[in-house]
Amino acid sequence: MAIHPQAGQKATNEQLTNIPQLVSAYYCQRPEIGDFPEQSVSFGTSGHRGCALETTFNENHILAISQAIAEHRTQQNITGPVYIGKDTHALSEPAFISVVEVLTGNGLTVRVDSNNGYTPTPVISHAILTHNDNNSSVADGIVITPSHNPPKDGGIKYNPPMGGPADKDITDWVANRANEILLSELKDVKRLNLDAAKAQGLVESFDYIEHYVSELDQVIDMEAIAKANIKIGVDPMGGSGLAYWEPIAKRFGLDITVVNTKVDPSFAFMPLDKDGKIRMDCSSPYAMANLLELQDSFDIAVGNDPDYDRHGIVCRGTGLMNPNAYLAVAIDYLISHRSDWSGELAFGKTLVSSAMIDRVVSNKGRNLCEVPVGFKWYVDGLFNGELAFGGEESAGASFLRKNGKVWSTDKDGIILALLAAEILAVTGSDPATHYQNLTQSFGNPLYRRIDVPASGEQKKRLSSLSESDVAGETLAGDPITRILTKAPGNNASIGGLKVETENGWFAARPSGTEDIYKIYLESFVDEAHLKLLEADAKALVDDAFKN
Repeated sequence: MAIHPQAGQKATNEQLTNIPQLVSAYYCQRPEIGDFPEQSVSFGTSGHRGCALETTFNENHILAISQAIAEHRTQQNITGPVYIGKDTHALSEPAFISVVEVLTGNGLTVRVDSNNGYTPTPVISHAILTHNDNNSSVADGIVITPSHNPPKDGGIKYNPPMGGPADKDITDWVANRANEILLSELKDVKRLNLDAAKAQGLVESFDYIEHYVSELDQVIDMEAIAKANIKIGVDPMGGSGLAYWEPIAKRFGLDITVVNTKVDPSFAFMPLDKDGKIRMDCSSPYAMANLLELQDSFDIAVGNDPDYDRHGIVCRGTGLMNPNAYLAVAIDYLISHRSDWSGELAFGKTLVSSAMIDRVVSNKGRNLCEVPVGFKWYVDGLFNGELAFGGEESAGASFLRKNGKVWSTDKDGIILALLAAEILAVTGSDPATHYQNLTQSFGNPLYRRIDVPASGEQKKRLSSLSESDVAGETLAGDPITRILTKAPGNNASIGGLKVETENGWFAARPSGTEDIYKIYLESFVDEAHLKLLEADAKALVDDAFKN
């Protein structure tokens, strides 16, 4: 994909989203899912997402989804409060009101930020888990966010009582029921005016900041960071965690400088991403250009996306770390510095994450759990204390408390950011230096993701491939050592194909939203080998399409 000429630069006024028009469309445009299937409710790996201007994220969608969630809770006998969070996207505020009015209309108690502020995804997960650890009446939660998506988008995701993303059985049921409600013109939706809901005591204020921040030293060595006087720079990227950094600094005596305190639903302060769109992707050097300019002012600098489930780690002199590189460093460090963790705990990675993680975990004599793409695959393991760490190649991860108990079962960009400071404080070297040391021991991998055009029929074929569909015996000149269509960690279908050799691998998965399939590639040799991997991967998939 060609890099947009404005990548890394601020948007022009003409490129900014018209926020009043967007919010008006949330209320005025009505989905017609019978005639336009693309306007129906559809839950991907991170909930339902869409744009009001395109009639894919509108008031009717949120009313129907909220009613479906309320009915699901009744079926599952979930009787505790619903913890609700929202991020700083323009559509999150009206959607938040819609959610509250429907849930309270169904007689449910909701817990919202005591200052009517924004709440990160991991904070909701943490609140659900701590509530359910001490109450027989279990709680669940909803986060209103499209994650790092552009300003015009909205999103909503449901977190059941285990605190993490809902599995496919739940999201399929909620989506199907929501679409039934839409087709019936919302006749089953129960709704209570917000003022009436508050008067009836169904809307409870909850101090999310204090509740979360007060326990951070149970998962991060905050004392070590303070003693080492690590100078930390933070770019909240206009996201939901902005108000958390000052309380963190104050409580634990940390040297934290927030370099941008703006909250603007147009995100006009953001540099454009590689494709010329505003996208709050903290793993992109283009989106992180503001912080990269300041990297030499701090020992560690960090950024997060709007709902704070992702992390971007910037080290002085070396810039933004590749997400795969940081995951490998984090796992290597945690294995050596969490003495209360059982040696039987496994460390989770997705099939498309770097094989550097495999080598690190194997070298430490620990167990690897390799799962399909999606953080939902880690929820059970983290919750039950079987997984110490779960990470995704897209810069999302979480891990256990220092005592080996569950912290969150959703991605937590805050603790991954603070862990970078802990690594520097405890070892004297930043994560980038640690990664260089890992490459000296295990090789220096080259990683790439590309998009390849594919028809609907080809995507369907790719998602149903078996090992026998791979005709060749070599990949990029090396013998094929393993072919996967199911994840070794949980035997779940990966919805595609992964082929491995001693020196590299590729994985191919169909896109759920575009007429493309994605190829992930990694070589432990050199750039020429990576290109050969790409050519052979495309040829291998093409041959499989013909069979």
